[in-house]
Amino acid sequence: MKFTADTASGNVIRSYSPGKIRLQDNTLTSNAIISQDQIIPEWDPAPLAELSIADFAPALELKPDIILFGTGEQQHFPELSLLTEIMRSGVAIEVMNTTAACRTFNVLIGENRAVVAALLVGAAAD
Repeated sequence: MKFTADTASGNVIRSYSPGKIRLQDNTLTSNAIISQDQIIPEWDPAPLAELSIADFAPALELKPDIILFGTGEQQHFPELSLLTEIMRSGVAIEVMNTTAACRTFNVLIGENRAVVAALLVGAAAD
């Protein structure tokens, strides 16, 4: 899915399709963590049912107000205890499919929000 160009600076997501995220100067073909000014490529989280706070440590280190967790083509929720643990650290987390996470990321960086997208790029979350 292509996204329209906007006036945000930094890592704007230009398009997403299963297996590929296109930014201004980069194309990512693996899971990634993206903030307005940083990209952590080849993010290798545990399978969805086994995710822990350690899997989100690289995202949390970027000090976001909110993490957008894109779970692939379908929305899949991790364990509630993980979401609770992330929120207890003072960071909000929203779970959505990766297409929605990419669109939402662009909107929030356009508003200069401290947002990080943790994106699974495969056809489905494992």
